[in-house]
Amino acid sequence: MSYPPPPGQDPNNPYAQQPPQQPYGYPQQPQQGGQPAYGYPQQQPQYGQPPYGQQPQGGIPGQPGYGYPQQPGTVQANNGYININNLGPAQLATMGQRFLARLIDGLIISTVLTIVMIAGLGSAIGVGSSIDDCGTYTTPGYSECVQDAQEASMGALGVMMVMMLCLAVFLALYEWLMIAFKGATVGKMALGLRVVREADGQLPGAGGGFVRYIIPIAGALACYIGALLVFLSPFFDNSGKLQGWHDRAAGTVVIKK
Repeated sequence: MSYPPPPGQDPNNPYAQQPPQQPYGYPQQPQQGGQPAYGYPQQQPQYGQPPYGQQPQGGIPGQPGYGYPQQPGTVQANNGYININNLGPAQLATMGQRFLARLIDGLIISTVLTIVMIAGLGSAIGVGSSIDDCGTYTTPGYSECVQDAQEASMGALGVMMVMMLCLAVFLALYEWLMIAFKGATVGKMALGLRVVREADGQLPGAGGGFVRYIIPIAGALACYIGALLVFLSPFFDNSGKLQGWHDRAAGTVVIKK
């Protein structure tokens, strides 16, 4: 059963029953009541993007706004700061500050070394004087006197060995363990400097402190030229972090407190 066509339409025209088409390239307009027409594509903002017509903070779409946090280990340009986990922006120690800290440490170590050398020299002089006091071969009791002097010299040599061992332990405790568990020697404390791990801002620990300590010591075996190169190596660091070779091996940086 068929129905008659609506009034005003040609029953022989098959296209007359279709609704009028919108011009090509123009979307259909939403119907009355504020609802879009059936099949009208709705524009939805993608996840994480601002609505259409709004700019993200910072003024440039797709770019981080002003003050966007930098990645850990990033050196901020031309201001001497580095971003470190758990610490945030930290000021790098300058080479002048590190040199003054090293100078203070050198004075302390030299003072202790001088005391040890004076004590050893005094023992050697005392042994030499005791042998001279024995007289000559014709002096009665000469052999016993020389034997006593030799025993005293062996005792003095033993004392010297113990003192040198104590000096080595002092140097290890001063440079290695103070950096490992305090983050600073006396010189660095005086200048307000601290050695921390670049990865997390923590103290170097026994392992990192030992690596940082032993590299200059190994360099010192070559007439101390190697140690001097290690201490000057921060000048050759192109990353801007002023890391020496010992710092890179231990994963540390020197910062201001």
